[in-house]
Amino acid sequence: MSKKTRDKSPKTSTAKAAGATRRKSAKTPVAKTRKATAKKPAKSAARQPPKQSKAVAPAAAKSGLAEGAKAPAFRLPRDGGDTVSLTDYAGRKLVLFFYPRADTPGCTREAIDFTRLASAFAGSQTAVLGVSADPPKAQESFRDKHQLATPLASDEQHKMLEAYGVWGEKSMYGKTFQGILRTTVLIGSDGRILKIWRNVRIDGHADEVLASARAL
Repeated sequence: MSKKTRDKSPKTSTAKAAGATRRKSAKTPVAKTRKATAKKPAKSAARQPPKQSKAVAPAAAKSGLAEGAKAPAFRLPRDGGDTVSLTDYAGRKLVLFFYPRADTPGCTREAIDFTRLASAFAGSQTAVLGVSADPPKAQESFRDKHQLATPLASDEQHKMLEAYGVWGEKSMYGKTFQGILRTTVLIGSDGRILKIWRNVRIDGHADEVLASARAL
């Protein structure tokens, strides 16, 4: 058999055909697998909820405190180096406005609004006291910076805040933490709670509290 004849033998042609078939069959499943795999992440991502980007309103305080109940007693340090207690206001109505943190935008607006109405509250035999967990020095700086006329008490141990049901879990940008839930409490001259405002919206709030102090 000549060399040219051996090169064209059936055995060689069969081997080439078998190799081509194996390459074709091996390529097809891989392509399908890759295509199916590529689709899965997109499907999974579509099921995921959107990320929280805004502050979540705090939940209502969990407390047994209710209108008509006796107001919990307290004694706290206040700005100026003195102390303040519930008994100091015996025979008068008292507004307690609990704010999360001194000198933050919302708390500043709220404190300024109560200061603006200080004489009107006094005319209705109602005292006003702001309370937060800030230390007394921070309260004094807050008072001086914004010329606040209402006394500011400090409850760094959170005992009064818990007694009034205003210390609890808050959520913001997907993170939870413990803090003050913005709340206002109106106490009657007999030491009983007349009204509670929870999850306070600052705009117009001080005016609303004044109207209730005059009416109740």
